Amino acid sequence: MEQNVDTLVITGGETDVCVLATVLGGIDFGYRVVLVTDALCSSSDATHDALLTVYHQRFAQQVETVEMEKVLSSW
Repeated sequence: MEQNVDTLVITGGETDVCVLATVLGGIDFGYRVVLVTDALCSSSDATHDALLTVYHQRFAQQVETVEMEKVLSSW
């Protein structure tokens, strides 16, 4: 059954583990990836912050980072 999905809106725990795996999988499959930065958390503040930097700097072409308010206002 075809769903015509082209965008993943990603939130979740462990920014540097589970979220990272989901983001990279989404990129690999060619999805538009929207990462909701204020709806993420991690047990490590240092790696959480580091991954947000990577998402902004290294993956800026593949990942759009937004706050939840923008997602809700666009929904």
